[in-house]
Amino acid sequence: MSANHPLFPVTMDAKWLEPSDVEIDSTLMSWLVEPSSLTARLKANAGHFRVSVLGQRIESCREEEASADIKAGEQVLVREVLLYCDDVPHVFARSLLPLNSLTGEQQGLANIGDQSLGQILFNHPNLIRKNIEVASFEQHASLSVLLSSLSMPDERKLWGRRSVFVIDNKPMMVAEVFLPEALAYQQAKISV
Repeated sequence: MSANHPLFPVTMDAKWLEPSDVEIDSTLMSWLVEPSSLTARLKANAGHFRVSVLGQRIESCREEEASADIKAGEQVLVREVLLYCDDVPHVFARSLLPLNSLTGEQQGLANIGDQSLGQILFNHPNLIRKNIEVASFEQHASLSVLLSSLSMPDERKLWGRRSVFVIDNKPMMVAEVFLPEALAYQQAKISV
């Protein structure tokens, strides 16, 4: 893998909520609570799909990102990517893969390059997905810098989701933020 992007790590601190605690457009909500692979849904709506890796490295799980399954201070492989549809970035994703989860069959997840982690996870027969949480991002400092580097507007409230995936009792967290040009907003017809 090449060197990390200068903006890596972007991070995405947020107040994560149950979807039932949020009132937003039903089409946008359908993207946020999509039960199957987001990659598959993006591919179905785009002529060309690709993943661009911003970076990955091992660090301690931050308190803001800890969960019942991944403890603060636990060593995790942090992976950040952009998901592109027709050469437009639609989703920023940040994954936390505890080193304890990167053993056995899951060891290869540390070296997937520009493959979609979600697609790999959803192809596993023993995958369990825990509850999806959602959050809004307004004028989020690190996301604003990312949007600026992508020449994208920073005037709208962005929405994201996260959930823990478990394979063979090994948890991994994936968080995704829909960027301003995302299909989720276009289909919901939410104004900027």
